[in-house]
Amino acid sequence: MALALALGARGQGNTSPNPAVGCVIVQGGRIVGRGWTQPGGRPHAEVAALTQAGDAAKGADVYVTLEPCAHHGKTPPCAEALVAAGVKRVIYAVGDPDPRVAGEGAAILKRAGIEVVSGVLEDEAARAHAGFFSRLKDGRPLCTLKLATSFDGRIATATGESQWITGPDARRAVHGLRARHDGILVGAGTARADDPQLTVRGRGDTHQPVRIVASRRLDIPLTGKLVATAREAPVWLVHGEDASADLRAAWDGLGARLIPVGLAGRQLDMVQMMQALGAAGLNTVFCEGGGALAASLLDAGQVDCLVGYTAGIALGAEGQPAIGAMGLDRLAQAPRFSLESSRRIGADIEHVWRRSAP
Repeated sequence: MALALALGARGQGNTSPNPAVGCVIVQGGRIVGRGWTQPGGRPHAEVAALTQAGDAAKGADVYVTLEPCAHHGKTPPCAEALVAAGVKRVIYAVGDPDPRVAGEGAAILKRAGIEVVSGVLEDEAARAHAGFFSRLKDGRPLCTLKLATSFDGRIATATGESQWITGPDARRAVHGLRARHDGILVGAGTARADDPQLTVRGRGDTHQPVRIVASRRLDIPLTGKLVATAREAPVWLVHGEDASADLRAAWDGLGARLIPVGLAGRQLDMVQMMQALGAAGLNTVFCEGGGALAASLLDAGQVDCLVGYTAGIALGAEGQPAIGAMGLDRLAQAPRFSLESSRRIGADIEHVWRRSAP
Protein backbone atom coordinates (compact mmCIF):
# COMPACT_ATOMS: atom_id res chain seq x y z
CA MET A 1 0.00 0.00 0.00
CA ALA A 2 2.91 2.34 0.68
CA LEU A 3 4.03 1.77 -2.90
CA ALA A 4 0.50 2.44 -4.15
CA LEU A 5 0.47 5.75 -2.26
CA ALA A 6 3.84 6.69 -3.77
CA LEU A 7 2.52 5.88 -7.24
CA GLY A 8 -0.62 7.92 -6.66
CA ALA A 9 1.50 10.92 -5.71
CA ARG A 10 2.81 10.99 -9.28
CA GLY A 11 -0.59 12.19 -10.44
CA GLN A 12 -1.11 14.95 -7.88
CA GLY A 13 -2.03 18.22 -9.54
CA ASN A 14 -2.77 16.51 -12.85
CA THR A 15 -5.96 14.48 -12.37
CA SER A 16 -8.71 16.87 -11.27
CA PRO A 17 -11.58 16.56 -10.83
CA ASN A 18 -10.62 12.93 -10.18
CA PRO A 19 -8.45 11.89 -7.23
CA ALA A 20 -4.81 10.87 -7.72
CA VAL A 21 -5.03 7.15 -6.95
CA GLY A 22 -2.29 4.52 -6.96
CA CYS A 23 -2.65 0.78 -7.54
CA VAL A 24 -0.36 -2.27 -7.20
CA ILE A 25 -1.24 -5.82 -8.31
CA VAL A 26 0.59 -8.71 -6.66
CA GLN A 27 0.61 -12.33 -7.87
CA GLY A 28 2.52 -14.99 -5.96
CA GLY A 29 4.55 -12.44 -4.03
CA ARG A 30 5.61 -10.64 -7.22
CA ILE A 31 4.38 -7.27 -8.47
CA VAL A 32 2.77 -7.83 -11.88
CA GLY A 33 1.04 -4.49 -12.37
CA ARG A 34 1.44 -0.90 -11.22
CA GLY A 35 -0.66 2.11 -12.13
CA TRP A 36 -1.74 5.59 -11.13
CA THR A 37 -4.44 7.96 -12.31
CA GLN A 38 -3.36 9.40 -15.64
CA PRO A 39 -3.43 13.08 -16.77
CA GLY A 40 -6.95 14.44 -16.93
CA GLY A 41 -8.14 11.70 -14.60
CA ARG A 42 -8.31 8.81 -17.09
CA PRO A 43 -7.57 5.99 -17.24
CA HIS A 44 -7.99 5.28 -13.56
CA ALA A 45 -5.19 3.68 -11.54
CA GLU A 46 -6.82 0.23 -11.41
CA VAL A 47 -7.29 0.11 -15.18
CA ALA A 48 -3.69 1.21 -15.77
CA ALA A 49 -2.41 -1.50 -13.42
CA LEU A 50 -4.70 -4.19 -14.90
CA THR A 51 -3.49 -3.29 -18.39
CA GLN A 52 0.10 -3.81 -17.30
CA ALA A 53 -0.68 -7.05 -15.47
CA GLY A 54 -2.67 -8.63 -18.29
CA ASP A 55 -3.55 -12.29 -17.63
CA ALA A 56 -1.38 -12.26 -14.49
CA ALA A 57 -4.15 -10.30 -12.72
CA LYS A 58 -6.28 -13.45 -12.48
CA GLY A 59 -6.20 -14.66 -8.87
CA ALA A 60 -4.03 -11.72 -7.80
CA ASP A 61 -4.18 -9.33 -4.85
CA VAL A 62 -4.88 -5.68 -5.68
CA TYR A 63 -3.74 -2.81 -3.44
CA VAL A 64 -5.41 0.51 -4.19
CA THR A 65 -5.39 3.79 -2.23
CA LEU A 66 -9.12 4.54 -2.67
CA GLU A 67 -12.20 2.35 -2.85
CA PRO A 68 -12.68 1.33 -6.52
CA CYS A 69 -15.34 3.40 -8.26
CA ALA A 70 -18.78 1.94 -8.89
CA HIS A 71 -20.42 4.38 -11.29
CA HIS A 72 -20.51 4.70 -15.05
CA GLY A 73 -18.99 8.01 -16.08
CA LYS A 74 -16.59 8.66 -18.93
CA THR A 75 -15.13 5.24 -18.13
CA PRO A 76 -16.74 2.01 -16.84
CA PRO A 77 -16.54 1.29 -13.10
CA CYS A 78 -13.16 0.08 -11.83
CA ALA A 79 -14.92 -2.36 -9.51
CA GLU A 80 -16.42 -4.12 -12.54
CA ALA A 81 -13.03 -4.12 -14.30
CA LEU A 82 -11.49 -5.86 -11.29
CA VAL A 83 -14.30 -8.45 -11.31
CA ALA A 84 -13.83 -9.08 -15.03
CA ALA A 85 -10.07 -9.54 -14.51
CA GLY A 86 -10.73 -12.32 -11.99
CA VAL A 87 -8.71 -10.87 -9.12
CA LYS A 88 -8.82 -12.75 -5.82
CA ARG A 89 -8.58 -9.98 -3.23
CA VAL A 90 -8.83 -6.18 -3.17
CA ILE A 91 -7.20 -4.21 -0.37
CA TYR A 92 -8.04 -0.50 -0.33
CA ALA A 93 -6.86 2.18 2.05
CA VAL A 94 -9.84 4.49 2.46
CA GLY A 95 -13.48 4.61 1.37
CA ASP A 96 -14.69 6.93 -1.36
CA PRO A 97 -17.20 9.53 -0.04
CA ASP A 98 -18.57 10.18 -3.54
CA PRO A 99 -22.27 9.28 -3.17
CA ARG A 100 -22.03 7.35 -6.45
CA VAL A 101 -19.50 5.04 -4.75
CA ALA A 102 -19.66 5.25 -0.91
CA GLY A 103 -19.43 1.51 -0.26
CA GLU A 104 -20.94 0.33 -3.52
CA GLY A 105 -17.53 -0.33 -5.03
CA ALA A 106 -16.75 -2.72 -2.21
CA ALA A 107 -20.24 -4.24 -2.50
CA ILE A 108 -19.76 -5.03 -6.21
CA LEU A 109 -16.52 -6.84 -5.41
CA LYS A 110 -18.03 -8.81 -2.54
CA ARG A 111 -21.04 -9.89 -4.61
CA ALA A 112 -18.58 -11.33 -7.13
CA GLY A 113 -16.92 -13.38 -4.40
CA ILE A 114 -13.81 -11.21 -4.14
CA GLU A 115 -12.33 -10.77 -0.68
CA VAL A 116 -12.26 -7.11 0.33
CA VAL A 117 -10.04 -5.55 3.00
CA SER A 118 -10.17 -1.85 3.90
CA GLY A 119 -8.37 0.56 6.21
CA VAL A 120 -4.76 -0.30 5.34
CA LEU A 121 -2.70 2.91 5.80
CA GLU A 122 -6.02 4.73 6.03
CA ASP A 123 -4.69 7.90 7.64
CA GLU A 124 -1.93 8.28 5.04
CA ALA A 125 -4.44 7.76 2.23
CA ALA A 126 -6.88 10.24 3.74
CA ARG A 127 -4.09 12.82 3.73
CA ALA A 128 -3.17 11.98 0.13
CA HIS A 129 -6.80 12.38 -1.00
CA ALA A 130 -7.64 15.31 1.28
CA GLY A 131 -8.26 17.71 -1.60
CA PHE A 132 -10.67 15.35 -3.34
CA PHE A 133 -12.47 14.72 -0.04
CA SER A 134 -12.67 18.45 0.67
CA ARG A 135 -14.28 19.16 -2.69
CA LEU A 136 -16.82 16.36 -2.25
CA LYS A 137 -17.70 17.05 1.39
CA ASP A 138 -17.31 20.83 1.66
CA GLY A 139 -17.63 21.91 -1.96
CA ARG A 140 -14.22 23.59 -2.05
CA PRO A 141 -10.62 22.61 -2.83
CA LEU A 142 -8.04 22.09 -0.13
CA CYS A 143 -6.16 25.38 0.22
CA THR A 144 -2.45 25.63 1.03
CA LEU A 145 -1.04 29.08 1.80
CA LYS A 146 2.67 29.51 1.09
CA LEU A 147 4.67 32.31 2.67
CA ALA A 148 8.34 33.05 1.94
CA THR A 149 9.44 35.55 4.55
CA SER A 150 12.27 37.15 6.44
CA PHE A 151 12.91 36.09 10.03
CA ASP A 152 10.61 38.90 11.17
CA GLY A 153 7.74 37.91 8.88
CA ARG A 154 8.20 40.36 6.01
CA ILE A 155 7.77 39.56 2.33
CA ALA A 156 9.41 42.70 0.90
CA THR A 157 11.19 45.89 1.88
CA ALA A 158 9.27 49.15 2.24
CA THR A 159 10.02 49.86 -1.43
CA GLY A 160 8.64 46.48 -2.54
CA GLU A 161 11.94 44.70 -3.23
CA SER A 162 11.46 40.97 -2.61
CA GLN A 163 13.69 39.05 -5.00
CA TRP A 164 15.08 37.14 -3.37
CA ILE A 165 14.44 36.80 0.36
CA THR A 166 14.81 33.01 0.33
CA GLY A 167 17.46 31.01 -1.49
CA PRO A 168 17.44 28.84 -4.63
CA ASP A 169 16.75 25.59 -2.74
CA ALA A 170 13.57 26.99 -1.24
CA ARG A 171 12.48 28.35 -4.62
CA ARG A 172 12.99 24.94 -6.23
CA ALA A 173 10.89 23.39 -3.48
CA VAL A 174 8.09 25.86 -4.24
CA HIS A 175 8.06 24.80 -7.88
CA GLY A 176 7.67 21.22 -6.69
CA LEU A 177 4.68 22.27 -4.59
CA ARG A 178 3.17 24.13 -7.53
CA ALA A 179 3.39 21.00 -9.64
CA ARG A 180 1.40 19.02 -7.05
CA HIS A 181 -1.56 21.41 -7.00
CA ASP A 182 -4.42 21.92 -9.43
CA GLY A 183 -4.34 25.69 -9.23
CA ILE A 184 -1.97 28.54 -8.21
CA LEU A 185 -3.75 31.54 -6.65
CA VAL A 186 -2.56 35.12 -6.15
CA GLY A 187 -4.23 38.43 -5.46
CA ALA A 188 -4.47 41.41 -7.79
CA GLY A 189 -1.80 43.32 -5.86
CA THR A 190 0.73 40.54 -6.41
CA ALA A 191 -0.22 40.33 -10.08
CA ARG A 192 0.35 44.07 -10.50
CA ALA A 193 3.54 44.36 -8.43
CA ASP A 194 5.38 41.20 -9.45
CA ASP A 195 4.04 40.37 -12.92
CA PRO A 196 4.31 36.68 -11.97
CA GLN A 197 4.33 33.86 -14.47
CA LEU A 198 3.00 31.33 -11.92
CA THR A 199 4.20 28.35 -13.91
CA VAL A 200 6.20 25.29 -12.85
CA ARG A 201 9.77 25.70 -14.03
CA GLY A 202 12.98 23.73 -13.75
CA ARG A 203 11.24 20.35 -13.65
CA GLY A 204 11.32 19.31 -17.30
CA ASP A 205 8.19 18.80 -19.36
CA THR A 206 5.55 18.98 -16.65
CA HIS A 207 1.85 19.68 -16.35
CA GLN A 208 1.03 23.32 -15.68
CA PRO A 209 -1.59 24.09 -13.03
CA VAL A 210 -4.36 26.59 -13.59
CA ARG A 211 -3.21 30.12 -12.75
CA ILE A 212 -5.81 32.07 -10.76
CA VAL A 213 -5.90 35.77 -9.94
CA ALA A 214 -8.45 37.15 -7.48
CA SER A 215 -9.24 40.69 -8.62
CA ARG A 216 -12.52 42.36 -7.71
CA ARG A 217 -12.35 44.97 -10.46
CA LEU A 218 -10.10 43.11 -12.92
CA ASP A 219 -7.72 46.03 -12.50
CA ILE A 220 -4.61 44.12 -13.51
CA PRO A 221 -2.50 44.94 -16.56
CA LEU A 222 -3.65 43.59 -19.90
CA THR A 223 0.01 43.04 -20.68
CA GLY A 224 2.66 40.99 -18.97
CA LYS A 225 3.53 37.35 -18.43
CA LEU A 226 0.05 36.06 -17.65
CA VAL A 227 -1.34 37.58 -20.83
CA ALA A 228 1.60 36.44 -22.95
CA THR A 229 1.05 32.83 -21.89
CA ALA A 230 -2.75 32.78 -21.44
CA ARG A 231 -3.26 30.38 -24.33
CA GLU A 232 -0.42 28.09 -23.24
CA ALA A 233 -1.34 27.59 -19.55
CA PRO A 234 -4.86 28.31 -18.25
CA VAL A 235 -5.60 31.67 -16.64
CA TRP A 236 -8.70 32.08 -14.48
CA LEU A 237 -9.80 35.43 -13.09
CA VAL A 238 -12.09 35.56 -10.06
CA HIS A 239 -13.79 38.96 -10.03
CA GLY A 240 -16.67 40.88 -8.54
CA GLU A 241 -19.95 41.27 -10.36
CA ASP A 242 -19.24 45.01 -10.56
CA ALA A 243 -16.15 44.53 -12.73
CA SER A 244 -16.13 46.56 -15.94
CA ALA A 245 -17.85 44.89 -18.90
CA ASP A 246 -15.05 46.18 -21.14
CA LEU A 247 -12.39 44.53 -18.99
CA ARG A 248 -14.37 41.29 -18.89
CA ALA A 249 -14.57 41.29 -22.66
CA ALA A 250 -10.87 42.08 -22.99
CA TRP A 251 -9.79 39.22 -20.75
CA ASP A 252 -12.22 36.85 -22.37
CA GLY A 253 -10.71 37.75 -25.72
CA LEU A 254 -7.26 36.90 -24.36
CA GLY A 255 -8.41 33.39 -23.47
CA ALA A 256 -8.91 33.79 -19.72
CA ARG A 257 -11.78 32.11 -17.88
CA LEU A 258 -13.87 34.57 -15.86
CA ILE A 259 -15.46 33.52 -12.56
CA PRO A 260 -17.78 36.11 -10.96
CA VAL A 261 -18.41 35.93 -7.21
CA GLY A 262 -20.19 38.12 -4.67
CA LEU A 263 -18.64 40.46 -2.14
CA ALA A 264 -18.08 40.27 1.60
CA GLY A 265 -17.99 43.92 2.55
CA ARG A 266 -15.70 45.61 0.03
CA GLN A 267 -13.73 42.49 -0.84
CA LEU A 268 -14.40 39.34 -2.81
CA ASP A 269 -16.24 36.73 -0.77
CA MET A 270 -13.56 34.11 -0.09
CA VAL A 271 -16.07 31.37 0.72
CA GLN A 272 -17.90 31.94 -2.55
CA MET A 273 -14.61 32.04 -4.42
CA MET A 274 -13.43 28.71 -3.04
CA GLN A 275 -16.84 27.14 -3.66
CA ALA A 276 -16.66 28.36 -7.27
CA LEU A 277 -13.19 26.85 -7.70
CA GLY A 278 -14.48 23.58 -6.28
CA ALA A 279 -17.45 23.63 -8.66
CA ALA A 280 -14.96 24.12 -11.50
CA GLY A 281 -13.33 20.82 -10.53
CA LEU A 282 -10.23 21.87 -8.60
CA ASN A 283 -9.24 19.59 -5.72
CA THR A 284 -6.27 21.62 -4.48
CA VAL A 285 -5.24 25.28 -4.62
CA PHE A 286 -1.83 26.71 -3.75
CA CYS A 287 -2.03 30.37 -2.67
CA GLU A 288 1.13 32.46 -3.02
CA GLY A 289 -0.23 35.76 -1.66
CA GLY A 290 -0.14 38.63 -1.32
CA GLY A 291 -0.82 39.80 2.18
CA ALA A 292 -4.40 41.02 1.66
CA LEU A 293 -5.52 37.79 -0.01
CA ALA A 294 -3.78 35.69 2.66
CA ALA A 295 -5.54 37.62 5.42
CA SER A 296 -8.93 37.29 3.70
CA LEU A 297 -8.55 33.54 3.23
CA LEU A 298 -7.43 33.01 6.83
CA ASP A 299 -10.19 35.21 8.21
CA ALA A 300 -12.78 33.26 6.21
CA GLY A 301 -11.47 29.91 7.49
CA GLN A 302 -10.51 28.74 4.01
CA VAL A 303 -6.84 27.83 4.65
CA ASP A 304 -6.11 24.18 5.48
CA CYS A 305 -2.31 24.15 5.38
CA LEU A 306 0.47 26.69 5.85
CA VAL A 307 3.86 26.21 4.22
CA GLY A 308 6.48 28.70 5.33
CA TYR A 309 9.99 29.35 4.06
CA THR A 310 11.87 31.52 6.52
CA ALA A 311 15.17 33.19 5.73
CA GLY A 312 17.83 34.47 8.12
CA ILE A 313 17.32 38.12 7.21
CA ALA A 314 15.51 40.89 9.09
CA LEU A 315 13.70 43.69 7.23
CA GLY A 316 12.24 45.67 10.12
CA ALA A 317 8.83 47.15 10.82
CA GLU A 318 8.85 49.20 7.63
CA GLY A 319 8.96 46.03 5.53
CA GLN A 320 5.77 44.68 4.00
CA PRO A 321 4.04 42.10 6.23
CA ALA A 322 3.34 38.60 4.94
CA ILE A 323 -0.30 38.78 6.05
CA GLY A 324 -2.51 41.85 5.93
CA ALA A 325 -4.80 43.21 8.62
CA MET A 326 -7.29 40.71 10.07
CA GLY A 327 -8.94 42.90 12.70
CA LEU A 328 -8.20 40.56 15.59
CA ASP A 329 -8.61 41.84 19.16
CA ARG A 330 -7.92 38.62 21.06
CA LEU A 331 -5.69 35.59 20.59
CA ALA A 332 -8.73 33.34 20.79
CA GLN A 333 -9.94 34.82 17.50
CA ALA A 334 -6.79 33.84 15.60
CA PRO A 335 -6.84 30.74 13.39
CA ARG A 336 -4.52 28.10 14.82
CA PHE A 337 -2.43 25.48 13.03
CA SER A 338 -0.45 22.49 14.30
CA LEU A 339 3.13 21.91 13.27
CA GLU A 340 3.46 18.91 10.99
CA SER A 341 7.10 19.11 9.92
CA SER A 342 10.14 21.34 9.72
CA ARG A 343 13.48 20.98 7.97
CA ARG A 344 16.47 22.93 6.82
CA ILE A 345 16.37 23.58 3.09
CA GLY A 346 19.52 25.21 1.80
CA ALA A 347 20.06 28.34 3.88
CA ASP A 348 16.39 28.55 4.90
CA ILE A 349 13.85 26.73 7.07
CA GLU A 350 10.73 25.06 5.67
CA HIS A 351 7.87 24.54 8.12
CA VAL A 352 4.49 22.95 7.39
CA TRP A 353 1.40 23.51 9.54
CA ARG A 354 -2.07 21.92 9.35
CA ARG A 355 -5.27 23.61 10.50
CA SER A 356 -6.12 22.59 14.04
CA ALA A 357 -9.51 21.12 14.86
CA PRO A 358 -11.93 23.78 16.13
